Amino acid sequence: LCAVYGGSVEQLEDAAEIAMESSLGLTCDPVGGLVQIPCIERNVMGAIKAVSSARLAMLGTGDGLVELDDVIHTMAETGRSMSVKYKEPSTGGLAVNVSLPEC
Repeated sequence: LCAVYGGSVEQLEDAAEIAMESSLGLTCDPVGGLVQIPCIERNVMGAIKAVSSARLAMLGTGDGLVELDDVIHTMAETGRSMSVKYKEPSTGGLAVNVSLPEC
């Protein structure tokens, strides 16, 4: 989106860093094994983050304090250290703490 708004390469990198930084450590814990809760809501919030990140980056000079490469490295490291139960097998988080009514 930052590119569509006419952002510089530096602002594009800042927008990606801002968006990714705010998603570090999110679990994937679909309630009832379905993508409706919380995945669809998280996708909506992700779209909002994309717009907000692009707008924030466009207000800056592209000289952000956190480097995109550092965020990518941290996200990979976080994913490797995260318990498997939070990586979509529906065995942790909301998936085990929320019950859906019978249809």
